[in-house]
Amino acid sequence: MPELTARTSTPSPASTTRQPAANTALWVGIDLGTQSVKVSIVDDRGVVAASTALPLVSRRQGVRHEQDPEHWIMQAAAALAAALATLPPAAVARISGVSICATSGTVTTVDAGGRPCSPGIMYDDARAGDLGAEANDADPVRWARLGYRIQPTWALPKIVWLGRSGALTEGRFVAHQADVVAAAMVGTRVATDWSHALKSGYDMLALEWPVNALKTLDINPAQVPSVVAPGTELGRSRTAWAESTGLPAGTPVFAGMTDGCAAQLGAATLGLGDWHSVIGTTLVLKGVTDRIIIDDAGAVYSHRAPHDGLWFPGGASSVGAGAITSALPSIDLAGSSDRLSGLGDRLGSIPISYPLAGTGERFPLIRPDACGFVSVDGVDHSLAEAAVLLEPDLLLASIMLGIACVERLSFDTLARAGAAVDGRLSSSGGGTHNEWWTQLRADLLGRTITIPRSSEGSIGMAILAAWAGTAGSALPETASRMSSVGRIVEPRTAYAAVWNDRYEAFVAELGAKDWILA
Repeated sequence: MPELTARTSTPSPASTTRQPAANTALWVGIDLGTQSVKVSIVDDRGVVAASTALPLVSRRQGVRHEQDPEHWIMQAAAALAAALATLPPAAVARISGVSICATSGTVTTVDAGGRPCSPGIMYDDARAGDLGAEANDADPVRWARLGYRIQPTWALPKIVWLGRSGALTEGRFVAHQADVVAAAMVGTRVATDWSHALKSGYDMLALEWPVNALKTLDINPAQVPSVVAPGTELGRSRTAWAESTGLPAGTPVFAGMTDGCAAQLGAATLGLGDWHSVIGTTLVLKGVTDRIIIDDAGAVYSHRAPHDGLWFPGGASSVGAGAITSALPSIDLAGSSDRLSGLGDRLGSIPISYPLAGTGERFPLIRPDACGFVSVDGVDHSLAEAAVLLEPDLLLASIMLGIACVERLSFDTLARAGAAVDGRLSSSGGGTHNEWWTQLRADLLGRTITIPRSSEGSIGMAILAAWAGTAGSALPETASRMSSVGRIVEPRTAYAAVWNDRYEAFVAELGAKDWILA
């Protein structure tokens, strides 16, 4: 187990010139990611008073990906304690609410008190993949009405697997990743929110569990959690958490949203037609519409927004910066921009790639059998093979271009499905720290990209808590007040032709593989 030492984030440019106001409330956002848990404490104007992060440890074996739910609790508590320890007592006393986001589709089992009873099965764990078709057949009319198919790595097949493997026995209940930490904080099993519940099969239109489908799949409906809207108070923090972390006892804990939705809130990308793209371990794209979006393949799924009857459609691809870590583990992602800028007239010969670190794709196309490739001289190679054949910077550029092409294909898919995609585009995640890559994406997409000053999902959760804990507040106004722009990247028309050629070659390659209709 790694040493539990908090990593205190470097203050953003905003926090070096603006200090938290002495008379405003403070809000805590917690983000349970794949690699770390992050805590941000933010005031009503969006000034970060404290921010810390601690690592999370995964166990991977074949298609299985697990984490220890007790570790989620321990690291969340330790990160929160480290953040609070940097604040004076008067500031800690002004903390007025907490909200938590987590990875979408991660589930485990808990007892009647909300304590974890089995390993956390992570969002990309494919052990229950064979049960995906059975889950779809359990209520195809409902899934069609909601506009998606239950995908092999979604939570519903995993819940079926938990039941049939003996993990979901009498006295145990399904819980999502965020639910586990919230339950530890308040001291009892809690309701889940409709955002984290989407991939478990919760009906976002009818606001109900598909009871008949659950029974068909041998799931006892009494063992799935109650569902509430994001921002609903789940309970108050207990004395034990005050003693171990310094969080004031009785602090309201509000239901959160998934990490992709949290990033969208953090960027204040909440206008109709607006979109937010997260370039993290994976690529996540979320937008704002006034209706559910339905595409032919069922790859697009729509979260219900917390406010005004709106929807957050989009999807999560399996490509992302995780492919860079897999192929080039020692690369300095942010520091490679200057070297990549030296590619010059080689841009048109950057190899086409679909950079999957593992097997299977879920958005913008559904291909459980898809394997990543890098096309070198007309021959497909795995990422590992390409790492031997290509110089590191050229492979890095190929992976970055491939992810940018997947992003553009996602927008093309959404537009064909009837979504307005011409609003504001913001982006966050570790990938945005590489300026060359962000400029490539702007050029390839042909649109301006706004980078928020603070791009953590924990900021989005602090915004959600502030909205939920302030009477009469409006979510878009709260988000706009608490979010700030870090930089704006404009597309360069001089590079449009070369990137359009690369994108057309990318689409042709996918068509030749029958992954899409060419």
